[in-house]
Amino acid sequence: MTGLRWLDRPGEQGVTWGVPWRRGAVERGAPFAVADADGREVPVQSWVTATWPDGSVKWSAHAIGAQPGAGTGSGSAVAYRLEPGRGPAAPATPVTVTREGGVLTVGTGVVTWTIEETGATLARSISRGGREIARDVRLVSLRQHEPTPDEGGPVAREQATGVVERVMVEQDGPVRAVVRLEGRHGDWLPFTVRLYFYAGAEDVRIMHTFVWDGDPERDFLAGLGLRADVVMRDELHDRHVRLAGAGGFLTEAVRGLTGLRRDPGESVRQAQVAGRPCGEIDPEVGNRLHLIPAWNDYTLDQGSADGFTLRKRTADGHAWVTIPSGTRSGGYGYVGGVSGGLGFGLRDFWRLHPTRLDIRSAATEVATATVWLWSPSAPAMDLRFYHDGMGQDTFAEQLEGLEITYEDYEPGFGDAHGVARTHELTLRALDATPSSADLAAYAAAMNEPGLLAATPERVREAGVFGVWELPDRSTPALARIEDRLDFLFDLYVREREQRRWYGFWDYGDVMHTYDPDRHTWRYDVGGYAWDNSELSPDLWLWLQYLRTGRADVFRFAESMTRHTGEVDVYHLGRWKGLGSRHNVQHWGCSCKQLRISNAAYRRFYYYLTADERTGDLMDELSRPEETFVVIDPTRKVREDVYTPDPSALSVGLGTDWGSLAAAWLTRWERHGDERARDRLLGTMADIGALPQGFLTGEARLNLETGRFDTATDKISVSHLSSLFGLPEICAELIALDLGIPGFERAWLDYCRLYLAPPEQQKAEVGRRLRGISLIQAHSRLTAYAAARTGDAGLAAWAWRKFTFDEGDQLNKNPLQRQENWELTLVDGPEVLSPLQEAPFVSTNGAAQYGLAAIHNLALIGKHLAER
Repeated sequence: MTGLRWLDRPGEQGVTWGVPWRRGAVERGAPFAVADADGREVPVQSWVTATWPDGSVKWSAHAIGAQPGAGTGSGSAVAYRLEPGRGPAAPATPVTVTREGGVLTVGTGVVTWTIEETGATLARSISRGGREIARDVRLVSLRQHEPTPDEGGPVAREQATGVVERVMVEQDGPVRAVVRLEGRHGDWLPFTVRLYFYAGAEDVRIMHTFVWDGDPERDFLAGLGLRADVVMRDELHDRHVRLAGAGGFLTEAVRGLTGLRRDPGESVRQAQVAGRPCGEIDPEVGNRLHLIPAWNDYTLDQGSADGFTLRKRTADGHAWVTIPSGTRSGGYGYVGGVSGGLGFGLRDFWRLHPTRLDIRSAATEVATATVWLWSPSAPAMDLRFYHDGMGQDTFAEQLEGLEITYEDYEPGFGDAHGVARTHELTLRALDATPSSADLAAYAAAMNEPGLLAATPERVREAGVFGVWELPDRSTPALARIEDRLDFLFDLYVREREQRRWYGFWDYGDVMHTYDPDRHTWRYDVGGYAWDNSELSPDLWLWLQYLRTGRADVFRFAESMTRHTGEVDVYHLGRWKGLGSRHNVQHWGCSCKQLRISNAAYRRFYYYLTADERTGDLMDELSRPEETFVVIDPTRKVREDVYTPDPSALSVGLGTDWGSLAAAWLTRWERHGDERARDRLLGTMADIGALPQGFLTGEARLNLETGRFDTATDKISVSHLSSLFGLPEICAELIALDLGIPGFERAWLDYCRLYLAPPEQQKAEVGRRLRGISLIQAHSRLTAYAAARTGDAGLAAWAWRKFTFDEGDQLNKNPLQRQENWELTLVDGPEVLSPLQEAPFVSTNGAAQYGLAAIHNLALIGKHLAER
């Protein structure tokens, strides 16, 4: 039995989560049951998301429906208990999905959505209690064919409505139903929308993903949104508008009865503000209602992470009236009346600016509510490359550019065609205007959706995700490392806030390197700007979450996974399946590689949440080896003559094979894909058969057979080979005990020798290894070899390499040289506003330290504790 706790807040409208199991503990096909903290049975829907090689369940996913008062139980930290081998209770009001005449009808027991299988709506109608609340839920967009002029001025805009081309039911209850809709925003921008329904829920979660497929020179997205029509039945003074501010809500009626010269009565005023029926109105006011303006239109515009504006008007053709503005809107709204209406919102609203909430026609029979993912008030989205190339037309010139700005430029490669973005929205059909407290709860649940999680101890016991261990502060030396891990994470939380790492395309990423002279990150310097998963900060954050169970670490890692898996990766076009190296623009670098689209970075979030969109991202890598036909990752620095050849593709045994192996393993454990399994096991055997194993550096892959040519006998070492998930995936593969001893031998040789003294390297392989760098990051390889062989001397060597900055090496980690990790206050005319900085930290350094510390503590922490 597994105890489950809420990550941070309860999910009262239904929740889905994942749980790992020890190998052989749960047979595939076993039922699951859930009980709350007081032992009451809770209906649950369960499915398998991954299996071990023996076919037993590795990860299972589970969903429970709406649970009013969820988590209050008996006050215990454990909210629910999950038990395999026992059948689930049946929901009293199951989710139902019916299909008839090209129309889907989905009911939760509270609300009913009617969905047409093709056409211009995501939902034709939303009803509650037999009464239609909203209709014609649709996607809207605006496009212009030139950028917004610097000085303003009219620009022609084309309006389009998204067209649904395909509808699929991915799950059909009884607790959870998922409907997937695919289509296009007019004649461009393919989209995927998922609608999530839970038994007993009034709220429906909407996941919208679009892929940018325009021409950056002529296609400028000027608006992108979700719109719904809302049926308005009540008298104008019983109709209400609510828009979230930074703390509370704008609370208004379409025809206000407060603040008038004549008093309608205290009970009337209080009722209107509370959203209740006004009842009988004093004739002094009631006979003059037609003389009180009715406010038809409202707009909340979040133009930046620091401020939103509010305005309203009585009708089109009349002036807008400004409403006092605020800082960060919660991104939630309501329009309707005392007999019902629609709640609507966008998660991370202010973080994903420019965004906007619109209410139109609230004084008519049908209002409209629009959640803008890109605000029409903002300048149109401009995805052109940020410079003209500066004459870098040859590889030689481009390598010179790399030497000065660290940017790997190539004409035509800084192209956003194929990148994507995902947004999470919500629509809630209500039978009355909600109270202020309820509205605040709805907004909070949208922005921090409830998630159930097993404890770190329980996840560790299952033996998933390779090498990590729970925090240990039992000695001063161990406590110091734990403190520094906390320092680094807290630093990035602080930096995201004070540097405003927010925005439509940017939120979720972090910057690469700091510029201490300007007291800012190098946001405008070539390859030093956005990090794009360089050196695997994704892995560092997810492993730190697994160790600690901290909700803030989870939320940070979640936003990074959402960003790096969508924005930094191509989902269609010539580079589909590849990602872009770090740059001023997320897609700007000419280095398009599998190491950035790496499935290893997505697996954590998928298995912990069963998120279907993240599953899509990993499914895009079902044949990852085929990307090597498209482009040679090392084309600019090759000394040999090579053109991608399907019968002999050049594949690096570090960043390349590590990414391939992660994709193949994930495909095998998720789908039982035998082709992926065979390529994984085959290339593992081939690496073991190479005379120099991983030290070979590169091998030739036959695309048809999926096997390496094992005749190559050379040594080529790269400092980057082990910094994009290779140690993590090798540890997982070896722990699976797949019967390929040569593979483990080859990996241990690499781990032992990379940081070995030069004389030892020469004695074992006939030469000193060149290209040795990033010593602290590689200390975890030495630690792994020490743990697997039981070599205490090697463990001591690993701690020495982790701790001290020794020798003549490139890419030294300043964190090794910095004794005191402290923040410095910078306050003066040289900075925009006072800030705290730690100029010795870069994301490369933080990821190196984080991963090395986590691995070393798990592998050889006892050796440090004994010192």
